[in-house]
Amino acid sequence: MLLKRKFLSIALALGAIALSGCSSTGHDHAHAWGYEGNIGAAHWGDLKPEYATCKLGSKQSPIDLTGAKVSKLSPIKFSYKSSQLKIIDNGHTIQTNFVPGSTITVNGKKYNLLQMHFHQPSEETVNGKAYPMNAHLVHKSADGKLAVVGVFMKEGKENSFLKAIWKNIPQQKDKEVAVSKVKINLAKFLPKNKHYYAYTGSLTTPPCSEDVTWMVMKTPVEVSKMQIAAFGKYYSHNARPVQPLNDRVLKVSK
Repeated sequence: MLLKRKFLSIALALGAIALSGCSSTGHDHAHAWGYEGNIGAAHWGDLKPEYATCKLGSKQSPIDLTGAKVSKLSPIKFSYKSSQLKIIDNGHTIQTNFVPGSTITVNGKKYNLLQMHFHQPSEETVNGKAYPMNAHLVHKSADGKLAVVGVFMKEGKENSFLKAIWKNIPQQKDKEVAVSKVKINLAKFLPKNKHYYAYTGSLTTPPCSEDVTWMVMKTPVEVSKMQIAAFGKYYSHNARPVQPLNDRVLKVSK
């Protein structure tokens, strides 16, 4: 009888472990879209009614940056301040969130820095070619308009700015971690040459909302092969394919 009870206890324990394993994958069901299979980019517009713009929109991002019209674009005035590292693995990318205080100003309009996230390979391409990675710096104005600064990342020397971020990637998804005593300043990540491509586009993830101001730096920053591989352990392909330019004008600063 005691032996029988012992086997029953073991069976119940194993059953609890199995249920725990199932619940841990509930995270995947919580995310209504992805980059592969029947929830991949080709299907986003059909997954939910609010994602319809992903297939019906005419000003979608990313795009291939080719045939740009050389223009006298206003310089981007970056005013980034040190911020405590707040980092999250949101199930689609690694993202850092910023406290209020950092801004960009373009054509006299100010946008507040909200967050920075990464894609592998780069979502934007140049003459049909992608970089190993890129970063998107997301900003929002007082009237709710979005502006995204894109930064290409090419293989080269180790990027000192990324070291603190990579070192503190959370092991648990969907939970922001505020890293005590670690501060980052996004100004240290930007390329020295601030010339950029400009066009009107959209979010590159559902719901693919349009009328987003895009400014993609022409000059990439260097990251090491090991840093590229380290991110790839989490997300080796989280890039939406390029979208048609349609009747939009792509500009590039002189």
